Amino acid sequence: MANESGTAATTRTAGADEGAATLDMVLNADLGNGTLPDEYARQIIQDTPKSSVLLQHARTVPMSKKTRVQPVLDMFPEAYWVDGETGLKQTTKAKWGDLKMVAEELAVIVPVPENLLADSDIRVFDEIAPRVAESMGKMIDAAAIFGDGKPESWPDAIVPAAVACGNAVKAGTGADLAVDVASMGQKLAEEGYPMNGFVSQPGLDWQLRTLRSTSGEPIYQEHLAAGGTSGLYGLPLNPVLNGSWDPSKAMLVGLDWSNVLVGIRQDITVKVLDQAVITDAEGKVLLNLAQQDAVAMRFVMRVGFCVANPLNRLQGAKDKRYPACVLQPKA
Repeated sequence: MANESGTAATTRTAGADEGAATLDMVLNADLGNGTLPDEYARQIIQDTPKSSVLLQHARTVPMSKKTRVQPVLDMFPEAYWVDGETGLKQTTKAKWGDLKMVAEELAVIVPVPENLLADSDIRVFDEIAPRVAESMGKMIDAAAIFGDGKPESWPDAIVPAAVACGNAVKAGTGADLAVDVASMGQKLAEEGYPMNGFVSQPGLDWQLRTLRSTSGEPIYQEHLAAGGTSGLYGLPLNPVLNGSWDPSKAMLVGLDWSNVLVGIRQDITVKVLDQAVITDAEGKVLLNLAQQDAVAMRFVMRVGFCVANPLNRLQGAKDKRYPACVLQPKA
């Protein structure tokens, strides 16, 4: 059990009285519209970015509607030399394409018996809230990085899109893992993208620490790490710890984070239900909250995702450039 701060499971000393007080605080105080007090709602909103590597590091943009369309440069204006003193100046044009992002809904309902809330020795809501935030972060990362459970309106996920573009390096291609990672950076640089961060499977930073030179000296030191912290070639290395990583598809992904966008149409909202009837897809009643003395916390978030692949001077063919590269495991 944690201490009395209540950020995790907390041992109570006042027994049922304090349990009842928690029920009043979370479910009955100022709940005329069935919405949780602000401090609880803010807790959920703050926890979710910690649980999602995409929400931590991608560009987050507000969405005022379900669909957000952003113009991206699709044709460069070109300059021309003027022929002599009386030569004619030529004309050119620029062209923009549309980058579309669609917000989709993440949601879950967590029913809890009222007696459990009143009698429990732990703060039930403080136990549930971080787990919901973690689950939503996992769903976002799994869909955006690997395409697992991806909404149909979202574009191809980062790993399959990078592989389809040819931005993939098999582990063991180079002399060691450090050489393989450098090859990833070279691929992106040749396509006009600066690699500025990594996401990886859990434990990869420790695997890097096993690398040794021919004389047996560790080679994963400050010249590879980011200032002696968790990094690689001076760039942040972020293991994905929410359970969404698929080690069979990738060990490491290097990205230009500025071209990875996450749209927030609606931050997580939390609403307490006490009169609802919960059914399955066929209409079968699973739980009648009023009849069965239960409450339910409904969590909803709406989020979009897209990857910009704007025209650049080094690679004009869209299907031959992508702002991410994948280190794949050995076959």
